[in-house]
Amino acid sequence: ALGKGSELEKAFATAALVYNNSADPEGKLSKAETKSLLQTQFWAFIQGQENKPKYQEIISDLDEESENKIDFEDFMILLVSLTLMSDLLQEIKNMKATK
Repeated sequence: ALGKGSELEKAFATAALVYNNSADPEGKLSKAETKSLLQTQFWAFIQGQENKPKYQEIISDLDEESENKIDFEDFMILLVSLTLMSDLLQEIKNMKATK
């Protein structure tokens, strides 16, 4: 759909596609499905972050047994939160600085 879109547009379109391919007919994910999706599709950003309090807070919230499901907006907030605390983000920033 975004063959001629910008890199940023393609990135968000990909995130939406990955989410939608996993979501239920109502467009939502269970917390367990969300955790699994993050672990398989967002691994580079979350690996090595297990000891960080923010990571533990996010994951423990997903581990809670709850009927609450995650919608796309909440999923994107999770992605941004995990990205901001990730060591990989700092590596990406450092790469730009050295160009």
